[in-house]
Amino acid sequence: MQEIRKELNSSDISKILPHRYPMLLLDKLILLPDEGLTQIVPGMKVAGIKNVTNNEPYFQGHFPNNPIMPGVLIVEALAQCACAGGLLLPDNKGKLGLFTGIESMKFRRQVVPGDVLLLEVEFLAFRRGMGKVAVKATVDGAIAAEGVISFAMVDNHE
Repeated sequence: MQEIRKELNSSDISKILPHRYPMLLLDKLILLPDEGLTQIVPGMKVAGIKNVTNNEPYFQGHFPNNPIMPGVLIVEALAQCACAGGLLLPDNKGKLGLFTGIESMKFRRQVVPGDVLLLEVEFLAFRRGMGKVAVKATVDGAIAAEGVISFAMVDNHE
């Protein structure tokens, strides 16, 4: 990955994403675009961190004696990372990022309490408010999940 240009903590992320506990699945965001970037372009990258703790509410039922982070929540964390990166850019300020699809998602490793999930996103395409990103989630360098997801940037009607 490229040199880190900007880091945002969970407080900063809460100013960009509408998600709140227990659905906010991003603890840190690292923006990696070229200087002066104002819009999403192919090749733009962002990364994020999700610290997985035993206190996550879903571990009460998934699974009580063998806690495993649900794959769908790993995908949601990746989507939040992608949308947060896109929403930081001036052209998307005030918009809402919506998850629109999944392609070829593969799950290769279980994610458990104590893991630090590194979320990596590379923007592949963005046109007319619709985008596609290659995503990868790793723990200690081992791939937990990877695939391609799509999203839309829409007006936020708050």
